[in-house]
Amino acid sequence: MRWQALVRRQLKRMLGLRGHAVLERKTPALDDMFQGIDELGLYLHVPFCRQICPYCPYSKTIYRPQLAQAYAQAVEREIELYSRLVGDRPITSFYIGGGTPTTMLLNGLPSILEHVSRSFNMRCSIHMESHPNDLSARNIMAVKALGVEHLSIGVEALQDHHLRSLHRPYSVAQARGAVERAVEAGFTCVNTDMMFALPNQNYREVEEAAASLLNWGVDQIAAYPLFTFPYTDWSHVSNGDRARFSLFLRRRMLSILEAVFYGAGFRRTSVWAFTRRDVPKYCSVTVPVYLGLGASGSSYLRDAFHVNTFSVPEYIRALRDSRLPIALSLTLSENMQMAGWLYWRVYETRFRISDFRKRFGRELNSVYGPWLDLMEALGLLCRVADEAVLSDRGAYWLHALQDLFSIDYISRLWGTSRTDPWPLRVVL
Repeated sequence: MRWQALVRRQLKRMLGLRGHAVLERKTPALDDMFQGIDELGLYLHVPFCRQICPYCPYSKTIYRPQLAQAYAQAVEREIELYSRLVGDRPITSFYIGGGTPTTMLLNGLPSILEHVSRSFNMRCSIHMESHPNDLSARNIMAVKALGVEHLSIGVEALQDHHLRSLHRPYSVAQARGAVERAVEAGFTCVNTDMMFALPNQNYREVEEAAASLLNWGVDQIAAYPLFTFPYTDWSHVSNGDRARFSLFLRRRMLSILEAVFYGAGFRRTSVWAFTRRDVPKYCSVTVPVYLGLGASGSSYLRDAFHVNTFSVPEYIRALRDSRLPIALSLTLSENMQMAGWLYWRVYETRFRISDFRKRFGRELNSVYGPWLDLMEALGLLCRVADEAVLSDRGAYWLHALQDLFSIDYISRLWGTSRTDPWPLRVVL
């Protein structure tokens, strides 16, 4: 829509960004990739699922055992190519996402994690996504044996008719069994994903879903609205059912969730996540600098952003030829780096203002002072001494901007990459 494009242009101006960001097919200078980086996170993408959910925008393909074995070997080659470049730099976070990582639980994932442990200076616990159908008592013990301490379970909905609408292949009772087994297993943090603003969902169902997760004993809930992307099978859910869920109706649903979770003593740890006060949070997306492994894995390396090919066969072929599988690269200007840093720190809802100076050698207020003043005046954010804290109202409006801004970028990048293994360029 024209008004959405106008909002995106205004936001870019506010953040000091000019023109379009263009990702191009180019090979980075390998010896320079990690210059200026003292520590980094690690992301591993497992692209396999046993079925494809119609709303899911992520890079995925149907699980086949032989393909998974070849994929594991390719990931190990990618690790070997990077290990010399990374050297002894500490890895301070490790996240395994997908797809469905637990599809490879007994077929390739143990070997990959052993390779990671041998090749990098690991100084962190492992965070991993999972599927309710993969969490038998035996499989949970296998997950723990891998060293996973933070486990996320994609429950998504807490009423059977919504699970059927989402094409999720289990019942609420089966999901509850999986979650309770995980809770009893003693992970440091058990996170469950739940969606709201589903087609025909009402406020009572949202409240009941939140209460159910608390009753199951989880440590964290990541609650997010149904997003529809133009290249998914649910791209048509826009003018009909989805139109009912305006930004303000979503705000009402989010307010219900906030009341339930705060009432149970949880704290907000990101725009969508609520965590028990005595538990370290499970988190996937807010690491300032990270290296991405696997098909569609992306890397944010201080002044550069790289995206691996989305094609599993092409990814495997590149690594068999001892080539890095990077399909697209973007050199980040200082303004891009600063805007990205601020976005993800605000996304976490709480950050130290002085960390901006440590990263960029400049005062945060000298760059973004007027906009932070405006956010504070509108009740979206408050600053106390060295800390900036996003309010619940600010968290909601950050979501609204994400819906207008970043999802448009993601749709262009992922939409192109899923159909072309090696795009020449993508303009954002």
